[in-house]
Formats: sequence, structure tokens, C-alpha cells
Amino acid sequence: MFIDEIHFDSKGLVPVIAQDAKDGTILMLAWANKEALEETVKTGRGTYFSRSRSKLWRKGEESGNIQKVSEILLDCDGDAVIYKVEQIGGIACHTGHRSCFYKTLKGNAWKENSDVLKSPDVMYANHK
Repeated sequence: MFIDEIHFDSKGLVPVIAQDAKDGTILMLAWANKEALEETVKTGRGTYFSRSRSKLWRKGEESGNIQKVSEILLDCDGDAVIYKVEQIGGIACHTGHRSCFYKTLKGNAWKENSDVLKSPDVMYANHK
């Protein structure tokens, strides 16, 4: 079975990179356990394991910014996964940015490289 080829860490997790299936932009990095990966395969929707909440996290369940997974890749060592996704709503980051990687090192400081597309207060208004 596919899950047997994944090398989970000592906490039962594997890092997952969400990548835009159309343009290749790295949208976010999260973690998945076996259950999250199996659900992603079954539903085609980006599912992860929230380390802070210790439970499954279905991307977009609060923000509405779900991920439709079109392809799943496993690296050569079996210890990292990529979900190629269509990011519904265009926002992957809880800060309202398209990507969680919205800071670039310039000299000795981090500078934002993109704008907030939607305020987190608006995205999460129904879940506070």
C-alpha cells in the first residue's frame, strides 16, 4: 500500500508542501499523519495534521480557502510529500496572503513580497 512507503518521523508525521498545480508557486508547508494522507487520497481535498490542535485539519474548513489536490508526489527518501493543488479562493496563508512564503530576506531584514488579499478578520469572522 502507498502509505507503507512513507517514512514518518517519530511523532508519526511527514512534511507536506502545497504547490500550485498551474504555476508551481509554493503555497505552504504543513504536516500530515497517515490519517490525513489517506483522507486526502480519498477526498481529493488537502488534509493535514494540526500540531497545535493535535487533530486533523481540512484546509479551508474555517477560512473557506480549500485545496483541491490533483497530484501527490513523494520524494526519493520517502520523507517529504508534495500536494499539487488548486487553491480555491487564491489564499493559502492564514494571514490572508496567497502563499505563506511572503517574506524575502533583503540584506539583514525580512521584507514582505506580496500584499494581503483578504484580512484574516474577514476570513475567520464566522469562526471566532
